[in-house]
Amino acid sequence: MKLTVFASFALLLTIFSSCKSEKDYLVKIHTRHGDMYAILFDETPRHKENFIELAKAGRFDSTDFHRVIQNFMIQGGDVFGKEGLPQDAWPTIPAEIKPGLIHSKGMIAAARMGNNVNPERRSSGSQFYIVQGKVYTRDELVTDMRLLGETFFKYIQLASNSELKEKYAQLYEEEQYETLNEMMLAEKSNMEKFYSISLEKPMTKEQIEAYTTFGGTPHLDGEYTVFGKVVKGLDVMEKIAAEPTGQRDIPVNKVYMKVSVELLPKSKIEKDFGYSYSK
Repeated sequence: MKLTVFASFALLLTIFSSCKSEKDYLVKIHTRHGDMYAILFDETPRHKENFIELAKAGRFDSTDFHRVIQNFMIQGGDVFGKEGLPQDAWPTIPAEIKPGLIHSKGMIAAARMGNNVNPERRSSGSQFYIVQGKVYTRDELVTDMRLLGETFFKYIQLASNSELKEKYAQLYEEEQYETLNEMMLAEKSNMEKFYSISLEKPMTKEQIEAYTTFGGTPHLDGEYTVFGKVVKGLDVMEKIAAEPTGQRDIPVNKVYMKVSVELLPKSKIEKDFGYSYSK
């Protein structure tokens, strides 16, 4: 009898667990520009659980997108600042940085303090950002742009490159940075041959496909925890990113948010929002 009861209880647990795995939380971020809908990744369980708990408690509500940089990202969710908690007491979350979760457009990632004071890359306990970024060429992606710039500056000091140096100075003075990048990339192979070096960096096929198609912020990969994705409402993100800003990239007109979560069948999320769960 005891064995039968235990077996029945175990079966119920199995069924409950199976049913639960067939559902997921859909996040809704309401703003004056409209609504964004998102899912949170199971691969980052601590960040997912923390976000859901804050949303269920209504603690994100009346926070705003307080840092907005067009063609980069929109950042918000300063729960602890809103609640008046001293900054040195703000909780953090251990990093859950996964190689396959990259900063393509629409991804949600956790803000954090810089490496100089946070070498473990621990995430903010509430603040997050949504990636806008830009579309890159393949050459831009596979090139170590920092090393390219350093090498180019050395390269134009050569007497034979005086015309290149003058062009560089002119473009820099005119703040034509995109054209500067194009000029440096055009000289990439010449510099590699001249100095017998490689100016490339490793990028996966997935990264190249994402950043040359949808865009994003590849330089943040491996540095911040990506824990979710906007599955509907990217146009809302674009509108927020276009808000006029003042000092420290703060929007002139505040963009407040109200965040809620709803547990739904995964099949409904896939059908209504076009998201595909990995099998």
